[in-house]
Amino acid sequence: MFSAIQFSFGQDEATKQEIIELSKTKWQWMADKEADKLAELFDDKSVFVHMGGAWGKEQEVNIIRSGGIWYKKADIHEVSVEIIDNTAILLNRITLIAEVGGNEVSNPFEVTEVYIKKADGWKLGSLSFTKLMGPGDR
Repeated sequence: MFSAIQFSFGQDEATKQEIIELSKTKWQWMADKEADKLAELFDDKSVFVHMGGAWGKEQEVNIIRSGGIWYKKADIHEVSVEIIDNTAILLNRITLIAEVGGNEVSNPFEVTEVYIKKADGWKLGSLSFTKLMGPGDR
């Protein structure tokens, strides 16, 4: 029994690390405007929640491809992952430098990423940005 628990724990940790690396790769693809690679990663039913609204895969990919939102750099401060069956929930506390409508902005976010394990690998099911309030923000 003990060895089965150890194996499960080790497997879980390896999966968590895989998700963390996948998330980092996703941020780099976003910075590089690699829309085709992101389209492969995003599930067809994926949803994206931003400060300005929520939409699906096609709109997100088109926004990235066109430069409507350019995710220039995500400075990752903290990351955690929870695995529930075939679902991984990753939380990133980041400072995001982006260009929106030609204006560069920097915002602190808690980003929730939900990945689903499918036959062809992990797919992003949801990406949600929650803006964090800093000292003096109201």
